[in-house]
Amino acid sequence: MEEDCCATQLIYGDGEFNSSGLDRFVKEVKLAECGLSYAVVAIMGPQSSGKSTLLNHLFHTKFREMDAYSGRSQTTKGIWIAKCVGIEPCTIAMDLEGTDGRERGEDDTTFEKQSALFALAVSDIVLINMWCHDIGREQAANKPLLKTVFQTPFEYLEPVLREDIQKIWDGVPKPQAHKSTPFSDFFSVEVVALSSYEEKEEKFKEEVAQLRQRFFHSISPGGLAGDRRGVVPATGFSFSAQQIWKVIKENKDLDLPAHKVMVATVRCEEIANQKSNQLVYDEDWLALKEAVQIGPVQGFGIRLSSILGTYLSEYDMEAVYFDEGVRNSKRQLLESKALDFVYPAYTTMLGHLRSKALEDFKVRLEQSLNKGGEFASSVRTSSQSSMLEFDKGCADTAIQQADWDGSRVREKLKRDIDAHASSVRSAKLSKLKINYEKQLSASLTGPVEALLETGGKDTWTSMRKLLNHDTEVAVLEFSAAVAGFELDKDTSTKMTQNLRDYARNVVEKKAREEAGNIMIHMKDRFSTVFNYDSDSMPRVWTEKEDIRSITKDARSASLKLLSVMAAIRMESKPDNIEKLLFSSLMDGTVTVSSSQDRRVAASTYPLASSTWEEVSSKDTLITPVQCKSLWRQFKAETEYSVTQAISAQEAHKQSNNWWPPLWAILAMIVLGYNEIKLLITNPLYLMVLFVAYLISRALWVQMDIGRVFQHGIVSIKLSFTGIFLILIRVRILVSFVWC
Repeated sequence: MEEDCCATQLIYGDGEFNSSGLDRFVKEVKLAECGLSYAVVAIMGPQSSGKSTLLNHLFHTKFREMDAYSGRSQTTKGIWIAKCVGIEPCTIAMDLEGTDGRERGEDDTTFEKQSALFALAVSDIVLINMWCHDIGREQAANKPLLKTVFQTPFEYLEPVLREDIQKIWDGVPKPQAHKSTPFSDFFSVEVVALSSYEEKEEKFKEEVAQLRQRFFHSISPGGLAGDRRGVVPATGFSFSAQQIWKVIKENKDLDLPAHKVMVATVRCEEIANQKSNQLVYDEDWLALKEAVQIGPVQGFGIRLSSILGTYLSEYDMEAVYFDEGVRNSKRQLLESKALDFVYPAYTTMLGHLRSKALEDFKVRLEQSLNKGGEFASSVRTSSQSSMLEFDKGCADTAIQQADWDGSRVREKLKRDIDAHASSVRSAKLSKLKINYEKQLSASLTGPVEALLETGGKDTWTSMRKLLNHDTEVAVLEFSAAVAGFELDKDTSTKMTQNLRDYARNVVEKKAREEAGNIMIHMKDRFSTVFNYDSDSMPRVWTEKEDIRSITKDARSASLKLLSVMAAIRMESKPDNIEKLLFSSLMDGTVTVSSSQDRRVAASTYPLASSTWEEVSSKDTLITPVQCKSLWRQFKAETEYSVTQAISAQEAHKQSNNWWPPLWAILAMIVLGYNEIKLLITNPLYLMVLFVAYLISRALWVQMDIGRVFQHGIVSIKLSFTGIFLILIRVRILVSFVWC
């Protein structure tokens, strides 16, 4: 199938650029795929000089040709382009509107100059078609046109002339820097003579076929355009052509190097934006982004680097032929934009790694502690393992195109690990502290309470020994328990001191608690000493018991207990509390009548104070004034017990004295002589009397009549009522037997 040349009008006759047509042409001939491997050949010359015919024969294009039978007229209007058929590499032929045409008039040469400049700026090879019989003529030879061409920036011109070229070059105004620059530094000129197509068609075709061969590989070294410079990549050809024509139309200086940079900037930016947009909707990226929102993704860095690398490589391939500086600059921007776009996913991945490492640390630490591992070593081992795991995860997450590091996230992980370790350490130490405090409380409370209730001479000495012993045992065990925490010296010392203080507080608290119940303890002590003997047997208040002495002993024991609980004596300092209390409360009673005497007593009486000598206020449990008040209350509440004891003793004395006075016994013998004689002379009466004695004695012992008399008149009446009932039963029994 014959290849289509895709002829398209590039610039209309009125100077309007056909941008849509050019874009369509570029797409149809697949110019964008050529990179730098393409060439542009333009032809200019007088109207009806056979330019289109030459191009059609030379490149097998299909430009419109002049109809010889219609006469000489304008065939090509504006500028047309077409693909050269069968030429490698891809070559674009550009057919320009002929010059010196009557349609535009002799004064309208603006478009001729603009099109000539455009051809020189865009093309790699420019063909100037001239009839041999026109050479030497001023107008027909296109000399005015050539002068216009040479007045443009010289680095963009490639005219093809041999004859008179140096004269024209010398006559053209040039910049100061190029006053002496030879023509050959800018142009390579070849002159080719062809036979007339009208007169020698076959010869013409043969010569054109030979010339056509020279356009194969024209851009290779040694080719017609082998020394070209500043080539615009094929992807930027359309934009470059539009911009060049725009500059020419606006009659501005045509700075092709700057134009080259501008084209590269626009095209590279377009390519970069295209790749950036493609990245946004890339399926692999969307799948990776979704996965990382759920949790850690294995091979995250490799996958993301591959995705980014794909689009950066595509950019490199498409922008490879543009200006290197612009290309690299836009690539950096593309890379930066792409990295900014994927950075949130990267940070999310690091967040997953940090969370996982922290959770693993917590699990490892708990497992190690449950197995009996020491705390500090367990923290170190677990922390090292978790940090190593995080570092491996960061290495797996690293993006090849970025120099990101997870140092900030790593620092946060380290802070989180330290915070959790500190929290666990505090909880463990707190638990140990509570356990040993409970142990101290249990070991001290009972013995301290017993010692205080005993109220002996060595109560506080024993309590100090107990406190020191139990505290040292607890401190030694506690120090051994916290050794695995590797606490600093100050912290360890502070914790052991807190434990000692707690133990002391237990004792002091218990002492204050017992001091608050001092009245109960004093009354209990009094009751114990007063109501029970040395063998702990209840006292029987016979005449042998010295109630006064017993009362004094009981009160002394209670006052001794009060002196013990009056102050805390955790240091072995002597005090006069006991002596002061006994001298003031047991040895005598002070009575004060007048108010003046009371004021004097307040200054001289030892207990008229709120503090004890040689005892600090914080160690005072019961003040002297409170002791005095308590003693008064105590004596009042125990007075009843003493009165009852005295009453019981008197009753006992009375119950043991049943014999009548001696004078009464003598009177009974004298007055009852006859009755006594009767009993002696009559044995039956004596027997009855003996039986009555036995019965009475049995009743006396059985009903404990002696003790009944000690409990008052009501008990006596009840007892005699019982005896009367028994006698009635006995009488009835005797009557029944008698009958």
